[in-house]
Amino acid sequence: MNYFSRPTSKETAFTVSSLNRQIQQLLEASLPWILVEGEISNLARPGSGHWYFSLKDDKSQIRCTMFKNKNHLVRFKPKEGDMVRLRAKVTFYGPRGDCQLSVESMESAGEGALQLAFERLKNTLKSEGLFDSETKKPLPNMPARVALITSPTGAVIRDMITAFKRRFPLTELTLFPSIVQGSGSAENLIKQLHRADANGYFDAIVIGRGGGSLEDLWSFNDEVLARTIFQSNTPIVSAVGHETDFTICDFVADVRAATPTAAAELLSPDTKVLMDKCLQQSALLKYRIEQNIQQHQQRVDYLTRSMRHPKDRLEQQQRQLDQLTQRLIQSVKLTLEKQKTSTDYRCQRLLQVSPEKNLAQHQLLLNQYQVRLEQSLKQNVVNKQQTFSNLIEKLNLVSPLNILSRGYAIPSKNKQVIRSIHDVNKGDSIQVRVEDGTLECEVTG
Repeated sequence: MNYFSRPTSKETAFTVSSLNRQIQQLLEASLPWILVEGEISNLARPGSGHWYFSLKDDKSQIRCTMFKNKNHLVRFKPKEGDMVRLRAKVTFYGPRGDCQLSVESMESAGEGALQLAFERLKNTLKSEGLFDSETKKPLPNMPARVALITSPTGAVIRDMITAFKRRFPLTELTLFPSIVQGSGSAENLIKQLHRADANGYFDAIVIGRGGGSLEDLWSFNDEVLARTIFQSNTPIVSAVGHETDFTICDFVADVRAATPTAAAELLSPDTKVLMDKCLQQSALLKYRIEQNIQQHQQRVDYLTRSMRHPKDRLEQQQRQLDQLTQRLIQSVKLTLEKQKTSTDYRCQRLLQVSPEKNLAQHQLLLNQYQVRLEQSLKQNVVNKQQTFSNLIEKLNLVSPLNILSRGYAIPSKNKQVIRSIHDVNKGDSIQVRVEDGTLECEVTG
């Protein structure tokens, strides 16, 4: 069978340009903005500011273009071999017949996953209360001993030591050297933190490092490290990265410093300020000592003038004792007379309110109330009897039994009054109530 046929004169042939336009329309219509991941290769940055590179995996590659007005927003500097995630649109360049990606945004492929893990852990620890301000320990005003947990090499440790020496050189600094990046760094930081917090020797602990990418700072986003910081007894200052960098340690620590140098400034008072304060306190102390000496000197002078011979003081006190004795005797006599007068008055009052007199009066009133109660009860019984008789007469007037005495009867079936012939059937047993009894009857028709 011939699978190929020769073109006929009636078929319309595409030009190359029209074919490429058709391909372009189909591609760009079927593939709008997409996310694609791969490895950068053949990266070029010409003077125009645009980026040209290829995105590849182990089997394929595709050309990419990222224009200047887009690539200046990328937060990192891409290089050959970087794994990236692109938001791009598929385009087709007709003059060359090339398919390529027009890139809108770029991020590190690893950074996206790390950022997602960072947010998830942050929300978990926040919901557990590890970030609450109520749990934060206050920093000491003037810590004497500070532990530094960071890399023993690099600018961070030098900057902190320089800041402490410049501001308050008396602070005792102890370095707990630790790995701050890469495999095993989180475990090393935890180990050194346990050592620094073990016996309560230090007044504060600084944990930190210099700036870097999210991957570089990832050790400080470790969950175990965050919980260790939260459970520590010593106040902890987190000094990780630059001012714009945030890690889990920053949120769970007692205080976050924008930079390691800022952490040193938080924990070290300014020497000049302290000297000025010491001079002020010294002047104030001198003034208060002079005031105190003057006050005590005045008191000594007063006591010196008021000193008297002991014999004179004894004679004066003897005279005061005699006067007080006479006043006490007079006061006792006067009190006894008043008590006697009061007792006589109360006896007279008691006789006037004798219980026998009161009992007789109450007995008379009780007898009067008894007579009135008996009369009221009798009258009430008579009234109730009259009312009851009236109600009986009214009830008899409307009683069905009274109607029966005039020759009427009340038929019923199963204790239900029969009001119509439709309430019974032929052969039913019914009861007929008359004045002096009940008749058992059968319906015959």
